[in-house]
Amino acid sequence: MTGAMIMRKAISGGLSAVAALLLMGGGASAREARPADASVASPALWMARDADTTIYLFGTVHVLKPGVRWFEGAVKHAFDRSEELVLEIIEPESPAAMAAIIGTRAIATDGVALSERLEPAGREGYKAAMTANGLPWQSFETMEPWMAGMALSVAPLERLGYRSDLGVEKMLATAARTAGKRVGALETPEQQIGYFDTLPMAQQLSFLTATVTGLPDVERDFAMLIGHWASGEPDALAAEMNESLEATPELAKVLLYDRNARWAQWIKARMARPGVVFVAVGAGHLAGKGSVQAQMTALGVTSERVRK
Repeated sequence: MTGAMIMRKAISGGLSAVAALLLMGGGASAREARPADASVASPALWMARDADTTIYLFGTVHVLKPGVRWFEGAVKHAFDRSEELVLEIIEPESPAAMAAIIGTRAIATDGVALSERLEPAGREGYKAAMTANGLPWQSFETMEPWMAGMALSVAPLERLGYRSDLGVEKMLATAARTAGKRVGALETPEQQIGYFDTLPMAQQLSFLTATVTGLPDVERDFAMLIGHWASGEPDALAAEMNESLEATPELAKVLLYDRNARWAQWIKARMARPGVVFVAVGAGHLAGKGSVQAQMTALGVTSERVRK
């Protein structure tokens, strides 16, 4: 696995800012995962509580195909009990506003054309992949590699029938506002874009190259990733992530571990105030070592899996 696979997990379950414009990457094993072809999903849900505070932790995915039922059972009950919804970010209502935020960060400042940054052996493959997915590579020449990589990660998903308007966060946000619940966020869109913008150029290029290389497996990989989410299998998600996390520790630190630690600190602080809160973040953040729950435990806040 590569850094691109971590990125694809980010698209599926977090880093909402980038996904909103264009969805932590998982090369799933067909032997281990169950395809996401069931209409009723049972995503994993956790709970932390004390005498006067309950915080639910729910793992999300940012795109889904039509017909997947997940907002029911234990998840719906926990949401209905909650007074407040907390997401990774609150997306601007206007796509143009999000585009403006990204546009301020995506443009390269050194004047080097994106395609010229790539080794000759990978340059033509990159151009061909962009063209095949309806992305004119010429339009990305002034941009940093992370932007092209994200666009190329998302483009095939739409063709495969995944829709961002069916994403978990959008449905939760709509339901919360309809019910008059408070809606908050752990990060800002600018912060999320900054995680990519501040990556060293070498890591950005590795991500872009690996994304191109992994395109033939996108359909299988993403279906298996969604399958693990729908089946409530965080251990399987963690197993998929392990190799890529070990291979790209710098990327994992920025996109996963550091953010998990900050969110755990937020949860610990929020436990000091009474109420019931529904926290929804990318499913990859709630899986494996270094997960939000593991970081919470290190801070003395325990959580338990909610079963139907």
